[in-house]
Amino acid sequence: MMIRRTLRMITVLAATCTVALAGAVATGVGTAQAEENQQTDRQLLFYNHAYSVLDKETADAIENSAYLRKFAGLEVRTTSGGGMTWKGRYIYGRQTYFEFFGEGDLPGQDAEFGSAGLGISTEHAGDLGTVTQRLKDQGIAEPFPYRQTRDFGDGVRVPWFDTIRATGEQYDAFDPWAMEYLPEYFADPRSKTGPESYPGDVSRDRYLPDTYRDHQMLNVTGVRMGVPARDLGNTLPLLKAGGFTLQSLPNGGVVALGGGTRIQLDSVPRERAGLKQLQLSLNQPVAYVHVERIGHSTLVVGPGARAVWTFDARK
Repeated sequence: MMIRRTLRMITVLAATCTVALAGAVATGVGTAQAEENQQTDRQLLFYNHAYSVLDKETADAIENSAYLRKFAGLEVRTTSGGGMTWKGRYIYGRQTYFEFFGEGDLPGQDAEFGSAGLGISTEHAGDLGTVTQRLKDQGIAEPFPYRQTRDFGDGVRVPWFDTIRATGEQYDAFDPWAMEYLPEYFADPRSKTGPESYPGDVSRDRYLPDTYRDHQMLNVTGVRMGVPARDLGNTLPLLKAGGFTLQSLPNGGVVALGGGTRIQLDSVPRERAGLKQLQLSLNQPVAYVHVERIGHSTLVVGPGARAVWTFDARK
């Protein structure tokens, strides 16, 4: 804001200075308020990873795909944490990744086709506390906290990350959570994580390995899932608290934008829930189009620096 100073007559100089001073004070208040709003609205959470339970044939095809192992940093591993053990198939990017399960790989209702989840994480230590307060400011009286640990195989659990959910109630098919990696995990050499790049660095970039450099895939830039209405209602407060820009869809779903990954959640009945599509960026653009059929899914790579992976709806 510019403050005009009109110097005309000595008789009006005092009045002019008074107006200028008032304007300066107002400007200072306005600037402070703008900075406060910017801090309140700043994005604290970013797409970290998501998972979905696929049909067994597609999960096995992903696990055994020779093409996919060249295209992306693919890892198949069994992990123990929080008293559970699970087998996952992971494709890693630089900051983002996706986790695939087959039917029966997880316990309980999580083993059912279409079950899925979304993890959105902080980049700075302490931001999860701010997210929790933002949830309370939205009227979520008791956000549900949980600390996840990891067992590297020696029976000793290492603190892994803290989570917060908008509710502790059981979900129908989709589990959303906010998370923050813990210093103890980064300090453990078995985690094979990178060094701190700035004070309080708990970033995705630090957590993930650099295997993306040896493959075409750079990052997950888009995720589209079908989500039951009740689960979607429990997801929106987290997305808002994280600072995502939300756009409503005609079907009652939502698109969350911010941080480089487009998250589309369609409101669907339980029987139509699950992964629909992934959008991926490439390290280098390609001039060709490659179509790879993987189980009941189709991965289309190129042209340009992008790939689209579409998953068939269960008939």
